[in-house]
Amino acid sequence: MGELSQENAPIYEALENLRKMRVVPFDVPGHKRGRGNPELTRLLGEQCMNMDVNSMKPLDNLCHPVSVIKEAEELAAEAFGAAHAFLMVGGTTSSVQSMILSVAKRGEKIILPRNVHRSVIGAMVLCGAVPVYVNPQCSQRLGIPLGMSVEDVKRAIEENPDAKAVLVNNPTYYGICSDIRSIVKLAHEHGMYCLADEAHGTHFYFSDKLPVSAMEAGADMAAVSMHKSGGSLTQSSLLLTGPGISTGHVRQIINLTQTTSGSYLLMSSLDISRRNLALRGKETFEKVMELAEYARSEINEIPGFYAFSRELINGDSVFDFDVTKLSVHTLEVGLAGIEVYDLLRDEYDIQIEFGDFGNVLAYLSIGDRKRDIERLVSALSEISRRFGKEKVDLLEQEYIPPHVAVSPQEAFYAPKESLSLKECVGRICSEFVMCYPPGIPLLAPGEQVTQPIVEHIVYAKEKGCTLTGPEDEKIRYLNVLKGVEG
Repeated sequence: MGELSQENAPIYEALENLRKMRVVPFDVPGHKRGRGNPELTRLLGEQCMNMDVNSMKPLDNLCHPVSVIKEAEELAAEAFGAAHAFLMVGGTTSSVQSMILSVAKRGEKIILPRNVHRSVIGAMVLCGAVPVYVNPQCSQRLGIPLGMSVEDVKRAIEENPDAKAVLVNNPTYYGICSDIRSIVKLAHEHGMYCLADEAHGTHFYFSDKLPVSAMEAGADMAAVSMHKSGGSLTQSSLLLTGPGISTGHVRQIINLTQTTSGSYLLMSSLDISRRNLALRGKETFEKVMELAEYARSEINEIPGFYAFSRELINGDSVFDFDVTKLSVHTLEVGLAGIEVYDLLRDEYDIQIEFGDFGNVLAYLSIGDRKRDIERLVSALSEISRRFGKEKVDLLEQEYIPPHVAVSPQEAFYAPKESLSLKECVGRICSEFVMCYPPGIPLLAPGEQVTQPIVEHIVYAKEKGCTLTGPEDEKIRYLNVLKGVEG
């Protein structure tokens, strides 16, 4: 890397040099630095449009980096303690899918929790890998899936010694962490890779007061959503690899699905954000933790709301907790999480990350301010007073253990028919059904449709959850395998 240090942002610096050169563009994109699309230029600004350029020699090429992108990746690897880092412009979905495709082929097994993001199962549809689920333990009070028990992972490994990898959420959407160090050790002792979905754990790399990061725990690969808590633009991500992974092989896998026209807006945002975190991340996330703890203490004074934290830690299925996650249980106030989510937006102009049946999540990161926290706390206090009622019998169980009948790939591509939800019970689903966010499937291709799952879907619709996945826009029908019972 020569003279480069974490003070540098090679891609951004190359773009600045290009801007000063006043190069006449006879290449794509066709808006030609914004001149061809004045309305879009007014919306995004001239500087943004000037930096929306194509790959060229001074700017390197994302498919085969040899200069500034390569330097940016090396700096990112150094900042995150990885052997290598890939800049990803297809979101962390692309990072997760590249991880899976790099280690597993058709018919090969991956051990994983069922509360994975749809991108994990989507990767299995693409490569034909077979999931072996470790059903996460659940908190009956909160109605949320927890982490994976080390003993459950050990049992799955012993029962499936031919599995290629173990995948861990580090953390879950709610901030819950499994014992990733022990799981990495187990996987490696049995000749398996350990992969981490770290979509919600970017900040773990920049504080010793937060749970351990995947790379520090010895994981082989980690997908990191820089755009979530790291400050880069939406859809930008990092794929980190450890020393035992072939960089060239992973690059080939990435290039199967990632665009050949990598956005320099996204790449420069990764470059600048990495620099910011490397130089100021520790103090920045210290402030985020302080804000979250302040918010929790205030919310826990409001009747009916419970902002949970490290008190959930039990040394196993909740091995650690990400205190930057402001997760709030709502059922004691007589409202489903999705109802609180809607009230905050519709009555108080506050947009939080998501609401499920019993909880809401306010996502705190480097851009939050104390006065915004105070506004949220005030709104929740008013909601408790204005809309709170006696706790009612709401559907609390968020996690329904699946019955996997066939592999995701086999189900996705099999002949299918469309049936009403009621008629689907007992049949094998060929598509996804999920509440989004968080994008964790209620049903995935290859799983049997059961009565509790149908009730779950109907209840989610009634409560106003945003359901996605099926071909039928109104989720009245599902595609199931034709002529096949579960």
